Amino acid sequence: MDVAYLDHAASSWPKPPAVLEAMQECMLHYGANPGRGSHQMAVKASRVLFETRKQLGKLFKVKNPNDISFSLNTTMALNQAIMGFLKEGDHVICTAIEHNSVRRPLEYLKQTRGIQISYVKTNAKGELNLDDVKAAVNTKTALLVCSHSSNLLGNILPIAELGELCRGVGIKLLVDAAQTAGTVDIDVTKMGIHMLAFPGHKSLLGPQGTGGLYIDPDIELVPLLYGGTGSQSEMIEQPKVRPDRYESGTQNTVGIAGLGEGVKFVLNKTVGKIHAKEWAQTQYLMASLAEIEGVHILGPDLGQNKTAIVSFTIHQTDSSEIAFILDQTFQIAVRAGYHCTPLAHEMAGTMERGAVRASIGYFTTDEELERLVTAVQEIAKHMKS
Repeated sequence: MDVAYLDHAASSWPKPPAVLEAMQECMLHYGANPGRGSHQMAVKASRVLFETRKQLGKLFKVKNPNDISFSLNTTMALNQAIMGFLKEGDHVICTAIEHNSVRRPLEYLKQTRGIQISYVKTNAKGELNLDDVKAAVNTKTALLVCSHSSNLLGNILPIAELGELCRGVGIKLLVDAAQTAGTVDIDVTKMGIHMLAFPGHKSLLGPQGTGGLYIDPDIELVPLLYGGTGSQSEMIEQPKVRPDRYESGTQNTVGIAGLGEGVKFVLNKTVGKIHAKEWAQTQYLMASLAEIEGVHILGPDLGQNKTAIVSFTIHQTDSSEIAFILDQTFQIAVRAGYHCTPLAHEMAGTMERGAVRASIGYFTTDEELERLVTAVQEIAKHMKS
């Protein structure tokens, strides 16, 4: 039996055929170093990187594609934004459902730069009170960091309203779009987003080792890395020009070539239609699991808007045990545990045993969801007895 892959919130799989073809084309015909030479292969590699920037700019409504710098993943992009923006003594606000990719660099800067952090709590479903965010602002507040959608709960935060709040009090907004880029509409200008960190390997359908950071043209970050950029090599200092300033070293050309085709796939299908398809399947899965005795579903209620994440518990069973049974007995791939977001588990009340997370992607089939429902029915019945 083939594996039913329901771990798209970690990495999407499979990828569109065009992604694989673009990566093979790169390795076979122009796998040279972009920006490091004037020969035809290097020029071709540079053009492919810029074309992918253009596609990403179209997706996120970014006016200048060079305001998007590539990274290995969302974590690296978030570190560049956080480490490069916050100064000694700054105050930052973030929500209590943030991923460790936000929490850990902030806590590091608390120890090393003396920054202050306010974690604004949500309710158990991930809902955020905007008044609580506004109340956390003080005279030293420089930045608000928030996940567009929790990777545990699937709730979607009101980014446009948060962007308006930030404009009103004169602070910057950094958004972690790990769970929304490619499946929820994002307009950085209309939503008031100053920095947007995103992965290439999730809903953008590109390969692992790709991602990026949009940086507002009025923001200048201290680079996370220093070194060769292929430009202004005679200078002792890091170039000021974008995107070179934030892209030291050889880029993942083959991965970015694949990412470009993934973004084209998303643009062709449209984010709205992708979200509608995944939401409908999410609603089916939630409704089906809710009928099983002993199953508790985390996050927004049935019928509410959310990303394609369905996290749940079964009776008092440890989540890792459930995921192991799903994998070994039923050939169903899910993720269990704490999902690198312990604060969200605290909000949800699942710190004792974690949760099982099933996540849907564009290529998820109804048959895969039915297999999961049947398997959970059997597991819940066995655990009860």
